[in-house]
This record gives sequence, structure tokens and C-alpha cells, in this order.
Amino acid sequence: MAEQVAKQAKEKGILEENFLVRQRRKKAQELKEMGVPLFPNTFRPRDEIARIRADYERLDAAQLEARQDLKFSIAGRIMALRSFGKAAFIKVQDRTGQIQCHIQRDVVGPEQYAIFKKMDVGDFIGVTGPLFRTRTQELTIRVESFSLVTKSYRPLPEKFHGLTDVERRYRQRYLDLIMNQQVREIFRARSKIIQTIRAFLDDRGFMEVETPMMQIIPGGATARPFETYHNALGMKLYLRVAPELYLKRLVVGGLERVYELGRNFRNEGVSVRHNPEFTMLEFYQAYATYEDLMVLTEELIAECARAVTGGLKFEYQGKEVDLTPPWQNLDFRTSLLEIGGVPPKVLFDAEEALGLSRELGGVHRPGDGLGKALHKIFEVTVEPHLWQPTFITGFPKEISPLSRTCDHDPDVVERFEFFIAGREVGNGFSELNDPDDQLERFQAQQAQRAAGDEEAQFMDLDYVRALEYGMPPTAGEGVGIDRLVMLLTDQPSIREVILFPLLRPERG
Repeated sequence: MAEQVAKQAKEKGILEENFLVRQRRKKAQELKEMGVPLFPNTFRPRDEIARIRADYERLDAAQLEARQDLKFSIAGRIMALRSFGKAAFIKVQDRTGQIQCHIQRDVVGPEQYAIFKKMDVGDFIGVTGPLFRTRTQELTIRVESFSLVTKSYRPLPEKFHGLTDVERRYRQRYLDLIMNQQVREIFRARSKIIQTIRAFLDDRGFMEVETPMMQIIPGGATARPFETYHNALGMKLYLRVAPELYLKRLVVGGLERVYELGRNFRNEGVSVRHNPEFTMLEFYQAYATYEDLMVLTEELIAECARAVTGGLKFEYQGKEVDLTPPWQNLDFRTSLLEIGGVPPKVLFDAEEALGLSRELGGVHRPGDGLGKALHKIFEVTVEPHLWQPTFITGFPKEISPLSRTCDHDPDVVERFEFFIAGREVGNGFSELNDPDDQLERFQAQQAQRAAGDEEAQFMDLDYVRALEYGMPPTAGEGVGIDRLVMLLTDQPSIREVILFPLLRPERG
């Protein structure tokens, strides 16, 4: 019954929209017959709405009346229209904000007003005129002339309910951006975060580079890649899962501090935390350790927070986050004991760990050892409880095929992951630069692939060859930009911070 009601409502909405589209197209035809171009490219606005408000919002009615010689020229989309016969109020929205405009037949003339009467909410208009205040003291442009800039054939979503259907918001992001100011602010914040990251790294001598997104051998992360095919060369290629191995080749080549901000692709599920196409920051610094990068990470994330939230303390989903350094630092095994409540015997017994992991829902393949089991246990019992920023160090070597082994413990690597609000945001380590050790790690990964692990890393002999030429001691890190934006804009889902998240095809 509910499905039938929903279907009927959808059909009714489609019929109503089709009727409105026909009405708008009829008006468009009438405008054409009046000699009005529907899609001209001649109007050039001189002013931005936000700047007008910033400069003149403080002036009262009398002060504005004394400045009638000052004319403003703006262009934007009509977001609201109230007609009173021979006059009308409209709300015009450009990329910086909204302002009210007042159009009178006696001011613009009968012919122009007749043109205006055929305009709709959603159309783009260019207006010119001075400022005044209405009886309700709203700052308003008194329109002396106007131009139709673009005719809109489809109606915007209904004003009071807006665009609330979540799937439609993601599928038709252009409508979401038109109707929802909060959404526009999210993506402005995203842009600000990326600008801040670039400035932060540039100031510290890092060079931004670009590496291939289509790779013969996908490497740099434990993930299942997407496959594609190059027809001209007759060869299979992969979309990159990470730029890591190419960036480290650049360090071998003498570019001692490099970073890349770009897309990665992993053939995995879709959830509130995962999108198969996502944005990562990866950076590498020669003559540094993972501990150096932990300090740098605190500074970088704090800089981004100040840029977007104005400080280091803010709320995420109703609970405070405090990014003030120094952050909590816990050993991997210690976190399992103290936060996860894992029995001590599990930490050094592969069978016990695999058994507990399976009880918690972990799926394992033949050949999985202690390290993989403990990591799956960690994801369930520890990670969700790491609300305040926390570094976890001392990860098992088994799950870290590109990390340098700790000098004091051959089963552990010099690696950290950092967590905020119960999720991983970044991962860094001292890089493995011993070519023989790296070859052995790749061989172990190949054995896992042979056992059916499609996420195990590929053998990359050219990368081993690069290491044989010598890579200085180096530390590197990857930061999930989408998750960072989620945190700093208080969004619960990754889809809210990606302009066009992956969706199933639209059903007719």
C-alpha cells in the first residue's frame, strides 16, 4: 500500500512538473515572438551581492536616499517572486548571496514590464539600479533596467519544502546547490581546506606533483583496484588505488619533499564512510621519521580547523572534538587491551586472535595471520571509541608491506594511523627503503593474492629497482580529504561532502 501511495505521489508530481514545463515553454515562445533572446550572453554584472551588503547594510533609509546617483549592476537567479500588478519584488541570488529587488511598471516602462511578467522563478536576470529600504527596512535594489539572461524551462522545487529527498539531492546536485545554502557552504569549506593544505605544504618546501591515475601495476595500498583497457596499446590498466609508489620514485629521483592531492579509486562497497572514488592527500619527506610526521599532522589538521571553524574546539554530531596538541598516542596492542577489552592471550596467539575476529564478524582467508586478525578486532573494538584525536602506533608488520620495521621489534613497523570522531582520517609511516626487504614483502603479498586475497598488493619490480638506486630515509603520509571535510563541516555521510557521489543508475 505504501509503495502504491508513493508511486501515485510520484506520478502526480511528474504530471504537475510537466504542466509547469509546458507553461514555461509557452512563455518562452511568447518572449521569442516579442524579440527577446532567451539565452543571450551580453549582460555583464559589475557588482557582487555580498559586497553590496557588506558596504551598504549599515546605511539607513535616509542615507541610501541621498545616494540615488550610485547605481548597482548584479546578475543572478530569481529565487522568489511576489507580484502586485504594476510592481513586483524578486529575490535574486548570485554565487555570493541574495538580495531583494523592486521592479515597477512606471520605472521600467510598459514594454519592459510586459517582458518581466513572462519571467519565472528560476530564470536568470540582470538588474541595474540604486539601493533603498522598504517599509520593513529590507535593503533592496530599485530596478531601473533589467535583462533576461537565461530562461529556465523547469520549475525549482517547492519553496517551503525545498529539496529534501536525499537521493534526489545527490543525483541532481545542481538543484541541491541552488536550493540549499548549507550545501553551498559545505563545498566552500571543502575548497578552503584544500587551499589551506596546499599553502601549508608549500610553505614547508613541499612540491606539488601529479602521478598517473591509470597504472600498469596498481600499488601503494591494500585495496581491490578497478580494471580498464587501453585499446591502442592492447593492454589492461588499473585505476590507481594510491599514488604512493610513484611519489616515492620521485624521492629516489631527488625531489625530497613532494605531495599530491588527487583522486584514488578502490573497488569496494559504498557506505557513509566509503565512496569508490575519493580524494586523498599524500606527501613524502626525506630525512624524516613517522614521529616527525605526527607533529606535522597535528599542525596541518589544526590549520585546517582554524580556517573552517575558527578554532580547535568544535562540535561534531553533537559531541565536542578538541584538536589542541599534543594528541593522545597509544600503542596498537595497548589500545586493544585498554579500550577494546581484548584478553592478553589474544595479542600473541594467531589462533585465538582469528577465533575472536571471526566471532566479531571478521572474514579471513587461508594464510591470514595474527596481524590481520588483530587489525580486524581493532576496527570493531577500538576504532569507534577514538573520539578525540588519537595516534595509534606499533602496527603489525603483516598488514604494513611498505613500512620500515621497528629496530626493537621485528614484528612491528614504524607506522601510525590517526583517528578522530571514531574513524581513521590518515595513515603515515617511516618508509621501507631496503630493496631486499621490500621484495620479500611483495612476495608475501603475492602469496596472499594466490590464496584469494584480491586486496593484496601486486608485485612491482620496477619499484624495487628504484629502491636499489637508493632512497634516502623518508616518511610519508596519506590523509582522507573527504573524511576531513566531513569532520570540519559536521556531516555524518561522505556523500554530503562529495559533489557527485556514485549512485546506482536512475530508475525510470
